[in-house]
Amino acid sequence: MRTGWVGLMFAVPVMFAGCEWWMGRPVKQSPGVLVSAEPVQTEPVNAPQFDKQGYQIKPLAKYEIKARVLSSERYRWDSGADLVPIDLAVGWGAMSNTTVLEELEIWQSGRWYQWRTKSFPIPVEEVTSHSANMHLIAADKDVAKQISRARSGQVVTMKGYLVEARRADGFVWTSSLSRVDSGAGACELMWVSAFEFE
Repeated sequence: MRTGWVGLMFAVPVMFAGCEWWMGRPVKQSPGVLVSAEPVQTEPVNAPQFDKQGYQIKPLAKYEIKARVLSSERYRWDSGADLVPIDLAVGWGAMSNTTVLEELEIWQSGRWYQWRTKSFPIPVEEVTSHSANMHLIAADKDVAKQISRARSGQVVTMKGYLVEARRADGFVWTSSLSRVDSGAGACELMWVSAFEFE
């Protein structure tokens, strides 16, 4: 009996890990640009402010983006994990092309999206201007569920606002408003009111 319980104790985590991998496995795409349109950023006219998880959230720009998911990373322990549990690295234009992406190694950690390559398939400037690390604030539970289902290779459309989030203890998180910046402060912090898969 004891042997059976020990085996079960090992089997359950393995099955859980296998299920998690299967649910999050990459989606294969054929060569070619999947998303040709640029993100659309406009002034947030009469945009409401939001409160969530103890943060006051101020819209800085209305934002809509269609992009290919390059990577997804879940955060549980950093200071922003309560507001933003998942970051997506996304790409459009040349950075949605499988032929280009096969030449790049892409990963996320510490709220950063990073890449490296042995031979540049496109100019560095184009990698920077056609990809982004996005910290996503779900407007509701349905949007949160959709974000959590995003897999590398999928094409998604997100609508909402680029925002600034402030907490009572003085913590401030501000979105980039540029597509050509890089390094610290270059990530987009987005309030996502709609999240759709193609």
